[in-house]
Amino acid sequence: MSLKVIENRCVSCNICEKECPLNAIKMSENSLPIIDFGICNLCGICVDKCPPGAIIRIHETKTLQNDFDKYKGIMVISEREDEKIASVTYELISKADNLNKTLKVAITVIVFSKASDDEIKELTAYGADKIIIIEHESLSIPLIGPKVRTLFNVIESEKPEIILAGSTSFGRPLLSRLAVKIKTGLTADCTSLEIEMPDRHLLQTRPAWGGSIMATILTPNHRPQMATVRAKVMRKNEPDYTRKSEVIKIKADESKVIDPVKFVELVKDSSSKIRIDNADIIVSGGRGIKKPANFSLIEKLANLIGGAVGSSRPPVDDGWINHAHQVGQTGRTVAPKLYIAIGISGAIQHLVGMQSSESIVAINKDPDAPILKVADYALIGDLFEIVPEIIKRIEAR
Repeated sequence: MSLKVIENRCVSCNICEKECPLNAIKMSENSLPIIDFGICNLCGICVDKCPPGAIIRIHETKTLQNDFDKYKGIMVISEREDEKIASVTYELISKADNLNKTLKVAITVIVFSKASDDEIKELTAYGADKIIIIEHESLSIPLIGPKVRTLFNVIESEKPEIILAGSTSFGRPLLSRLAVKIKTGLTADCTSLEIEMPDRHLLQTRPAWGGSIMATILTPNHRPQMATVRAKVMRKNEPDYTRKSEVIKIKADESKVIDPVKFVELVKDSSSKIRIDNADIIVSGGRGIKKPANFSLIEKLANLIGGAVGSSRPPVDDGWINHAHQVGQTGRTVAPKLYIAIGISGAIQHLVGMQSSESIVAINKDPDAPILKVADYALIGDLFEIVPEIIKRIEAR
């Protein structure tokens, strides 16, 4: 989508310039609005506010088949978590390095605001050939708009054929808005990425129809190809600290970091001692625990073995536990070393979020429960007898 000014409709009322929250519209010498698409985020406020309807939305189909040879390389957008480069960034670089066995191109990693020497060393060791640091203090706060606008210019210059980001509260809105500005496709929540030769198409696979099928999506007519990838789905490679990278620092344009949204405060979730997406051990409860008070049993076992507390969707929907604990397609994707599912039947939406765990233990009284199909160990019986016995034996040790 884009915007167009119909000049013979314009009455030079100047309302569009006044209403634009990004100051992306300026009046020309002929008193006609000029839209700066380097700043504009296509919010459409000017369209809605224009009295004579002189600014309209237009939908374009832009085929870049003849320009494919100009697009080379894989770009990974890094993100931060608790002021450190998030684990999903290293997972994406590792996947890019694996894809590169076929593509044989440079891997570029984008870092916003700043990067320490240790972070540059780690990014390089996992596979970054080039690290571009876009510097500005405004890029360190969790606002997407300034990052989209500053990154757009870098992408226009670098012309990567593939752009990857985490399927997170950061990566999803970032790539969504970039896809609109770049006029290309985007596949969200990917669980698998492969290269189809000789066309160099990125095969982007993700769950569809509630996880009942896996859909493989291509972007055959546009570049770059863009995808967000679920955390903990792609395995990190072993870092190679002998690798070298080029580090480029770019000062962000002041006009690009101005945003109508103001950052007030970051409120962290304090309901869990350990975040489930970072945990090596997760103990999850389902509707089979019967009532919210019985989550104390799940918590006790988790605390004894140094694990985090997880949940299937029904207890979250019923208000028994906070959504931050939900594992599954509409919750968090996890891949711990040990996943213990207690009273969870195993709907496909839940399995999608945890079946990559290294070892899965299921405790369920139903011998036909779907969770048992992915479990490495199954304890068939009453959880209210089995779990207390497990707790008792661990405490005895």
